[in-house]
Amino acid sequence: MTDRTARRPLVPKALRADFPIFDQTIAGRPLVYLDSAATAQKPRAVLEAMTRFYERDYANVHRAVHTLAGRATEAYEAAREAVRRFLGARSAAEIVFTRSTTGSLNLVAQAYARPRLGPGDEIVLTPLEHHANLLPWQRVARETGARLVFIEPTDDLRITEAAIDQAISPRTKIVALAHVSNVTGAVAPIAYAARRAHAVGAVIVVDAAQSAPHLPLDVRALDVDFLAFSGHKMLGPTGIGVLYAKEEHLRSMEPYEVGGEMIDRVTLFDATWREPPWKFEAGTPPIAEAIGLRAAIEYLEAIGMDAIEAHVVRLTNLAAEALANEPGVVVYGPRTDRHAVVAFNVGRIHAHDVSTVLDAEGIAVRAGHHCAQPLMTRLCVPATVRASFYLYNDEDDVERLVVGVRRVKEFFGDVFGEPVPGDHPGSL
Repeated sequence: MTDRTARRPLVPKALRADFPIFDQTIAGRPLVYLDSAATAQKPRAVLEAMTRFYERDYANVHRAVHTLAGRATEAYEAAREAVRRFLGARSAAEIVFTRSTTGSLNLVAQAYARPRLGPGDEIVLTPLEHHANLLPWQRVARETGARLVFIEPTDDLRITEAAIDQAISPRTKIVALAHVSNVTGAVAPIAYAARRAHAVGAVIVVDAAQSAPHLPLDVRALDVDFLAFSGHKMLGPTGIGVLYAKEEHLRSMEPYEVGGEMIDRVTLFDATWREPPWKFEAGTPPIAEAIGLRAAIEYLEAIGMDAIEAHVVRLTNLAAEALANEPGVVVYGPRTDRHAVVAFNVGRIHAHDVSTVLDAEGIAVRAGHHCAQPLMTRLCVPATVRASFYLYNDEDDVERLVVGVRRVKEFFGDVFGEPVPGDHPGSL
């Protein structure tokens, strides 16, 4: 289990001193970084852990008996144990290192789902999914003849237990859901979805890219079969993702990639595989990245995931309310109980133009479809602005954002325009 007792006060201004990137100005103003849903900034603890490994212990893992190889292997497997603890998994054998959330979800789709699906089987999703949790299932459906079924969200773009009940049937084999939407910040009832999936003999796959950085996770309490997330969204480096999977599933799956490292025995015409999790980690793994991820996990644990969740939810709801009260601003998703992200538009101004003006104010936000084009279609917009919050943000950042949006309206003047009523389903 993750240690969820806060030992270090969550004081954003004090925490920012741990992040070298904040020692700069943008356009002559202190940096306000509101793009953590895309990728989070890195504390010195992560940077130093990776540098220390490269300078003192660097070698390949599992393949040699010399001292450096032993140190590298020990550090790599210690990172796996840190992830197991963070997720509350039963065994480190249930933790597979991948390159990203996307890599993890593709592994499940191809190595687990594809051999088990056939015509008439159903894969249950939502129309709110990031493309990483939609496209792999589209491909598997085409390859196997399975059918995609979508849970219908509420008007404010939440997923309810009643809607899950309507979508899951005896034909359901896979339920694949984002724990937290990367556009609306809405939290899906994962534990309930897992119970309903298991009741019909299906498995549940969870995209935790947006929840792992912000929420306490316990995979055994949730009873999920698979869960995926990325290191770079939770203070760690890019190039490393995690797939949690129940050990019985990993043992029943054939590897997605084959090559070096993951083999037990190879002849000219045949091969056998190592035990999980190593049979899913072909080639040289992301060793330094795993070490950086461990440092990120320990940094988060020192503050406490409960404290981080409470802080981020409070800031996000504060920002959503402040923006919704600005004339001409449309905020998408639930009014309250949203996590980390606020998606919005300013009148008829394109999201990219809003982001450009905010950047001139020293404020970094995301603008675009956020790898959720079906959701943008549902909202009847080509793109939105997205502000996302993390442990290094505070109320001053929210105020800077609101003032920046007012600057956007001033800059565009008559071009600004008012949004057409009814044009934006799912908005506040």
